[in-house]
Amino acid sequence: MNFKDRKTIRKYQQRDVSEELLNQLLTDAMRAATMGNIQLYSVVVTRDEERKRQLAPLHFNQPMATEAPVVLTFCADFNRFTQWCEQRKADPGYDNFLSFINAASDTLLFTQAFCTLAEEAGLGTCYLGTTVYNPLGIIDLLQLPRLTFPIATITVGYPDEDPAQTDRLPLTAIVHNEHYHNYTPADIDIHYIYKESLEENKHFVEVNQKETLAQVFTDCRYTRRDNEAMSEGMLAALKKQGFL
Repeated sequence: MNFKDRKTIRKYQQRDVSEELLNQLLTDAMRAATMGNIQLYSVVVTRDEERKRQLAPLHFNQPMATEAPVVLTFCADFNRFTQWCEQRKADPGYDNFLSFINAASDTLLFTQAFCTLAEEAGLGTCYLGTTVYNPLGIIDLLQLPRLTFPIATITVGYPDEDPAQTDRLPLTAIVHNEHYHNYTPADIDIHYIYKESLEENKHFVEVNQKETLAQVFTDCRYTRRDNEAMSEGMLAALKKQGFL
């Protein structure tokens, strides 16, 4: 598969993903870049139907959370390295926010490497952004110890759909040569005109009874109230797990 052709897959065939294939993909994904060659991540593999049903409400009951053959929860993990340090007469100092950021970065690099490899192998994947919305529930359900934190959940299976690709901003919207060049109102118009012109996005505006597409995001999908509430939950989870 050419990466430029990739699509998010939310519907899967009722076909198992073998443990051999999954383990090979995870092994290969470990070649992703990692801070200090430490590999500050772990992954929890969920295949059990009952456990998937328990996870589903924490992911807003998105259908793929239960219908996918495999659900992977990728976790930032300083627990393993800390234990190694302590058992080798070293004094670890990783119960802090910087260490969380380092482990989260490692985890996302590993996650993306896995997704790319899985899709090249003919599998479909879907990233569930809900993982960081409900970390406390996921921590409890998956029994994550101190200095671990759920970062990303990926559903995996053989595709049972061929959806259209979603739009992306033009390259000129994201590339800044030499230093960051802030956007003028005219720049914003140029960068977002295509997204706003798409019929499906015009439909979103209409059905949500809004004036602009931006208002669909701010007033309906990712509201200030929700962001602030979930931020509080995330901070509480970071404290519980020892990163704050």
